[in-house]
Amino acid sequence: MLSHSAIAQGTYRAGVLPSVNFNYKLANQWSVNFKVESRQLFKTGTFEAEYNTNYRYVLTDYSLLAAKKIGLNSRLSGGYLLRYRDNEIIHRFIQQYTTVQRLTGYRLAHRLAMDQTFQSNEPIEFRLRYRLTGEFPLNGESADPREFYVKVNSEYLNALEDATYDLEVRLVPLLGYTFTPRHKLEIGLDYRINNFVTGSGSHSFWTSINWYIEL
Repeated sequence: MLSHSAIAQGTYRAGVLPSVNFNYKLANQWSVNFKVESRQLFKTGTFEAEYNTNYRYVLTDYSLLAAKKIGLNSRLSGGYLLRYRDNEIIHRFIQQYTTVQRLTGYRLAHRLAMDQTFQSNEPIEFRLRYRLTGEFPLNGESADPREFYVKVNSEYLNALEDATYDLEVRLVPLLGYTFTPRHKLEIGLDYRINNFVTGSGSHSFWTSINWYIEL
């Protein structure tokens, strides 16, 4: 657990993180996902009350993943992410395994992922990440059309770049609404902390807005 003094000495940033996800099912248990996500920054500062409220565009991600169902509740997937940031193009390759447990009244999803990031004049960054997601319908045992649900993501992201290690922890509580079986919207807080292993901690607070579309 982080001490109060470590949090008080850390820096923070806050903004909005909207995304649109397009999912399409193919034959033979294959599916593809195309996602567009953007970060817009509104405030930066320290917990000692020094802050700046100037707006700044941060980046946009475009990702494409292909997934193959390998069991009743499991799938393997891989793909590519293109990031546009500061007039630079960054490339990332992604591999992941996901399994879902459907329990009485809620659902748990486990995701283990690896990725490799390439950018100009920088060493390759390798990351290993684990995410646990709980989804809890507010009516009945599943989130049916025109019903709300709660989703909570907890993720631990290990990053290694040129022998430098960092750990990032993410906690993302979301309120979702199912419009139809093919359209869902989720809104919540995406909280992230890193640089606390060797530093005083860098905190990020993003307003997360996710729209999911089944094609």
